[in-house]
Amino acid sequence: MEAKQWARGRKATAVVAVTAGVALALAGCGGDGSGKKSDGASTTRASSTQNSSASDQSSSPAPEPTETLAQIKGSKDIVVVINAATRDAGGFVTVKGTVTNDGDAVFDATNWVGQEVAVAKSGASVAGAVLVDEAGKKRYYVLRDTDGVCLCTTKLLGIQPKETVPFFAQFPAPPESTTQVQFQLPTMPPASIEISDSEG
Repeated sequence: MEAKQWARGRKATAVVAVTAGVALALAGCGGDGSGKKSDGASTTRASSTQNSSASDQSSSPAPEPTETLAQIKGSKDIVVVINAATRDAGGFVTVKGTVTNDGDAVFDATNWVGQEVAVAKSGASVAGAVLVDEAGKKRYYVLRDTDGVCLCTTKLLGIQPKETVPFFAQFPAPPESTTQVQFQLPTMPPASIEISDSEG
């Protein structure tokens, strides 16, 4: 009996020893794998950061044109600068520029919507702007959508002193032979601008 118990004890000890050895071997492998995973994670993080940075640079908007076709100074030290008047293939002209409040009080463009009832719902905007073809004796009003809202910048409210905001307005295009027109905005002096063809 004692011999059998002794043999069983030796077998149990051997099993424990083998189990411990396997566990140590697995722990060693796990440690190496963990280290490799950590290295891979940092590489992925660095790569991800670089890709994100590159994506940010590629998605940044192109700078607006800096050419000045005309500068209009009105009352209350409001300055309108026109940077572009582009004829597009769709049969319209897009005028782009900026409004700067050089005065000391907040400016609302409520008077720039004009007297035309059809665009009154555009609110504070450049809906009252007009292109005048003096040679062809025609006036071109800002285009509007089916709801009567101008195809132009709206909500020109609360422009703070020394603040500059961009604006645009779309008009029916004059004949291609017409390249010089007057830009007129209610309460502001008129300005002569040149229409250029779209590069696209």
